[in-house]
Amino acid sequence: MHSNQARFNMIEQQIRPWNVLDLQVLELLGTIHREDFVPEAHRALAFADTEIPLPAGQCMLAPRLEARMLQDLMVQPHETVLEVGAGSGFMAALLAHRARQVLTLEIVPELAAMARSNLAKAGLGNVTVREADGSKLGASEGKFDVIVLSGSVGQVPQDLLQHLTIGGRLGVIVGDDPVMQCTIVTRTSETDFRSSVTWETMVQRLQGFAEPARFQF
Repeated sequence: MHSNQARFNMIEQQIRPWNVLDLQVLELLGTIHREDFVPEAHRALAFADTEIPLPAGQCMLAPRLEARMLQDLMVQPHETVLEVGAGSGFMAALLAHRARQVLTLEIVPELAAMARSNLAKAGLGNVTVREADGSKLGASEGKFDVIVLSGSVGQVPQDLLQHLTIGGRLGVIVGDDPVMQCTIVTRTSETDFRSSVTWETMVQRLQGFAEPARFQF
């Protein structure tokens, strides 16, 4: 199938039915060439409603998940964004078209190199890819208007909340098999946060984040 037709079908048959109705998000997904961020061996799956294998046992999220997260975070043109888990760089590319500046962190060296190459080929100059463990963000990194985790964690990372500006949002998929929930945490003051659960899914764990303690009988 021709790429443009496959892209159209992805938007109309997968993304729009998943309550992604923001016209700017839909237009963006029609503009960015997702297939350019997919490993050559799996290029035929670029528009499929599935996770796509990446090196080091990692994966690209299904396109409807990336689109829904982008919509729910409501990224504005003046905002700075931190992404944890660069993968192939596709989510960072989406964010870069919405935000002023994006920093994306990737713990796997091979994936950091892939994301950096893909984003450079896409001509995006407002994205920085850094090989780093996003679960250990230092105070020197400062604060961000939006933080998005491109993978799941066992619990909301409290340390990352301190890197949000007032009004800033953290988008994170939290939970365990068989149910994980996309949670948007908004910082309402220096000490207060508001959380809302927007949808359920199942995605791969991000590396480096601690699992919550389990009760032992």
